[in-house]
Amino acid sequence: MAKDIPSIHALDKPERLEDLLRQDRGDDCLGCRIVGGGAFLGLAAYSYFSGHSQLEKQQAQILASGSRFGMRSRRLGINIISLSLAWLGVWRLTK
Repeated sequence: MAKDIPSIHALDKPERLEDLLRQDRGDDCLGCRIVGGGAFLGLAAYSYFSGHSQLEKQQAQILASGSRFGMRSRRLGINIISLSLAWLGVWRLTK
């Protein structure tokens, strides 16, 4: 019974961060990773295609409005959002 109780010296020693992170990492199952990663990748594809579709439909109105944000900056914004979501999907699948 006394062998199961850790010494005071062992309790004062802090645990290594790498060990704690390794223990915490095992909470995620494969199915959760696949569903989560697939959701992010699907959202990235939807964002990309629907965003560019809406830009094409409203291109004449955007150009006629004289806004300082033209077509190029709006396309860039859609691409950045889509790439960010795709990166999150890949990260979710691998981590």
